[in-house]
Order: sequence, then structure tokens, then C-alpha cells
Amino acid sequence: MSDYLLRPAALPTWGQRSALRLLNLLGWRLAFKPLPGPHGIAVVYPHTSNWDFLIGLLAKWAVGLQFRWLAKDTLFRGAMGRVMRYWGGIAVDRSAPMGATRHLAQQMLASKWCWVAITPEGTRSYRPHWKSGFYHLALAARVPLVLICLDYKKKEMRVVDTLDLSGDTERDLAAIRAVYRDCVALNPQDAAPIQLAQRDHAGEQRKRA
Repeated sequence: MSDYLLRPAALPTWGQRSALRLLNLLGWRLAFKPLPGPHGIAVVYPHTSNWDFLIGLLAKWAVGLQFRWLAKDTLFRGAMGRVMRYWGGIAVDRSAPMGATRHLAQQMLASKWCWVAITPEGTRSYRPHWKSGFYHLALAARVPLVLICLDYKKKEMRVVDTLDLSGDTERDLAAIRAVYRDCVALNPQDAAPIQLAQRDHAGEQRKRA
């Protein structure tokens, strides 16, 4: 892992170096491995605190890549909405999840470069499962995942592990769990188990049958 740790002196621009220095001042390290292609989904886990957004934003600026990220459309109202979009935010209408998934997959593949960050828990509070949107989007667009770990125990953000989904839900979730097995949230009691809701799991099983 130490081979992938970023250091300010190694970064090409003043903005990148400044973002990484701020991360380091907060006590955080950033491990980054080059992405496997021009399109993909960045799965960010665990997400249990508002601090996650700040750490993620500084990391995005440090690596110098234009990661987009999804959030509910209610966060994009008014003047703050313009700021959120400037920072790479994409508003999602949760009342039409499958339509939004297809539209986003088309947008992603129409772009020369597009990586979208998603927090599959969907909330900072505890929920008993992950939301399945990241999985449907990756399969629809046929793009890989990069599994981003926010480890508060080590104070390390790891953007290193990648996964090509097989379409076998159980197999894919097992691989994801293996990556995140030692990743500790700021509020561990609020971290969602890495599993899909029963209805989503049943739907994936029917698709493969």
C-alpha cells in the first residue's frame, strides 16, 4: 500500500499539492492507484459523517481528476446548488431510480472521461443494507468499480482496489466485502452491512435465471 501513498512534492500542480497538504494537516493520508479506464463507478464506503464529504472533496482535488458524485436533488436547490454542481455534483431524482440509471449510463459513455462517485448507503444514518443503484449503473454501462475506503482508524483514504462485476450478485458482494473488511467508519455503529435489500437481490437473481 505504501507504493500508492501520495506526497505533496510528487503532485504536478499547486492546487493538488495544497489539497493534499490540507489532508495531511487533518492527519489523513491518501493512497491512489491509476484508474483502470476512462469510465467507471467509484464506490465510497463507509459514509457515517459529514466529515466524509470534506475528506472526499480534498482527495478529489489532490488527485486532480474530475470525479462526479451523486446526491439527492433536494440538496441542489438555490445558490448552494450551483456550488454543488461546480464541485462535480449530479442531482438525482429518487422517485424514478431506473430511469435515472439508464440516463446516467448513457451520459457516462457519451463522455470521453467520466467517473461517478456513489455512497451506496445513501445516508449517514444506519440502514440495514446498501442501495443497489451503483450496481445497476455499473452493469448497465459495463464499467468497472473502484472501491474507495474511508478508514478512520488509520486515517487513510484508499483509492486503490478495482473490481469488474460478474453479474453474480453474491460473488460480487463477497469480493466487495473482502476489500472493506478492515475499513473502519468514524461512527462504526452507523455503517451499513454490505448487502443489497432482499427485493434488489431477488431482482438480480431473476435477471440471471
